[in-house]
Amino acid sequence: MLDLSLMLAAFADVFTPTNIMFILGGVILGQIVGAIPGLSIIMALAIAVPLTYGMDTLAAIAFLISVNKGGTVGGAVPAILLNVPGSAESAATTMDGHPMAKNGKPLKAMKYALYHSVTGDLASDIVLILLAAPLAVVALNMGPVEITALMILAFTVISGLVGDSMIKGLISAAFGILVATVGLDPGMATPRFTFGVLELYDGVPLTAVSIGALAMSGVLVGLLSMRGSDQKTQSSAISMKGRTREQSVVTFAEYWANRFVAVRAFFIGTVIGAIPGLGSTTAGFLSYSVNKQAAKDPEAFGTGDPRGIAASETANSAVVGANLIPLLTLGIPGNIAAALLVSAFIIHGIQPGPLLFEQQAQLVYGMFGAMLVANFCNLGVGQIGMRFWAMVVSAPGTVIYPAAMLLCFAGSFVITGASFGVYVMIVSAIFGYMMRAFGYSIVAFIVAFLLTPQLEGAVVRARLITNDDPAALLSHPIALALIAMSIGSIIYLGPRKKKKPLDGDLQAPTGQ
Repeated sequence: MLDLSLMLAAFADVFTPTNIMFILGGVILGQIVGAIPGLSIIMALAIAVPLTYGMDTLAAIAFLISVNKGGTVGGAVPAILLNVPGSAESAATTMDGHPMAKNGKPLKAMKYALYHSVTGDLASDIVLILLAAPLAVVALNMGPVEITALMILAFTVISGLVGDSMIKGLISAAFGILVATVGLDPGMATPRFTFGVLELYDGVPLTAVSIGALAMSGVLVGLLSMRGSDQKTQSSAISMKGRTREQSVVTFAEYWANRFVAVRAFFIGTVIGAIPGLGSTTAGFLSYSVNKQAAKDPEAFGTGDPRGIAASETANSAVVGANLIPLLTLGIPGNIAAALLVSAFIIHGIQPGPLLFEQQAQLVYGMFGAMLVANFCNLGVGQIGMRFWAMVVSAPGTVIYPAAMLLCFAGSFVITGASFGVYVMIVSAIFGYMMRAFGYSIVAFIVAFLLTPQLEGAVVRARLITNDDPAALLSHPIALALIAMSIGSIIYLGPRKKKKPLDGDLQAPTGQ
């Protein structure tokens, strides 16, 4: 039952000058990074995680969540002005955002994106707050056998939904499991794959791997694809000077006219966000397609119709809150951004999952409060900063990428306190670049790397419960159902071909 006094105490924790400052700073950082073509919000999160090492736990989580929320809003700026999404989440926004900008309404298009992005984000946060605790109670009734089966299902679904193919996804997950087994065996406490290196007895550093595979490998891709792109990007920016009020202001009536589109987009984004392995890019394109088919004049989409912006931005922002549902209730990250939040939890000695509501209830509700505050900060910062973000999009890659590399090196060193973290980051960056080049899923690799310790512990406990007797599974119908779903997902998702990578397997925009 909800403890009102605990919730009030948690919200009081949020409304301190320090926490508000970190929330506001996270939103500003996220919007700036999102507005720069060539960077991604995943890169920003990977680099930002080490920065939270010395922070209070609530401040650290609130900061990272705010960076994620701000990046979703900021990504719409280059999508509208340059026809180049600042982040993959805003790819569908280009289809109507850029035409509206070319029609003389760039600021109006960005305000449509801002308002509907905040609407979708706020609504999904409310869903998370209402559903997370009840679902956690259900998850607490699941034993080690059921948890093991659930982990297997998560691996197969994520492997099938991201990357080029199910086989490549499973191979990526297998690599993640292999790397995660480095260190001490949880059952026997014997060293595995340490090769006499003392630093590896605690396992491969999670944050260094994340920074290398996600951020540094993205920087390498951007550097290799940068030739000639900066000049093209800067020359294609749309000026916002000399616009009339009608071309720059979104009235409440104009916003309210898209309410049915926004509601459909919200439901699509929330459902997709709650399913591990999909994400904001999928939500944006699916919502755009559904709303276009539902429209009486579908031919208007793609010509600068505000319904197209509302459909994309509401859906991709609704994912931000919903993807924390599986993380907080089951300990399974819904997408790569949620996976990076896991590393922040671990840094501060907290294990995500259903027990979090029993052991750290005040922290959880404080996080919920921070999410709500971040939405309003997103709205305020976006309103004030839009014209400035429009200038940010022309920042040259010769400045952006070296600065990002410096942060990658610094973050890897800080998190381990030694050069060992830097070496791990460099190896992970090369490995991540090769995975991107050959179409292997970095999402599947990172999620498998994160979940393997939890899976190993569940397997050890499940073997003790069943006494290594496979027939004992017959007394666990939920586990059998989950295993059947895993087999079904392999059969259904295995033959599917991907035309483009999903969240986390992103190529750096080239300005084309």
